[in-house]
Amino acid sequence: MKGPNIIKEKSLAFAIEIVNLCTDLQEKKEYILSKQLMRSGTAIGALIREAEQAESSKDFIHKLSIALKEANETEYWLELLIKTNRLSEDDFKLLDLKTKELLKLLISIIKTTKSRNL
Repeated sequence: MKGPNIIKEKSLAFAIEIVNLCTDLQEKKEYILSKQLMRSGTAIGALIREAEQAESSKDFIHKLSIALKEANETEYWLELLIKTNRLSEDDFKLLDLKTKELLKLLISIIKTTKSRNL
């Protein structure tokens, strides 16, 4: 029996927080940045789910590499929101920490998978 899939669970929880934040931003009439953040922040988990059904190790690495790029983009949108005073310091710190955690997990999984396939 397989144990919990930590990155799958964390990316879904993160996506839920992103959806809630973007809903709040849209209520404050911040549509453009919230749309960008919504797209990149929810894509991470979707790509991780896609990677579960990868056809090969190369496909798995490719999908997770795209998830890594989306996490990096999400980090950018969060930084832009905090620097333009559209996001509270507390919200930023929490989401930035979670984004960095996802980035580290994705990098670790990609590196491990690559090393096993050499």
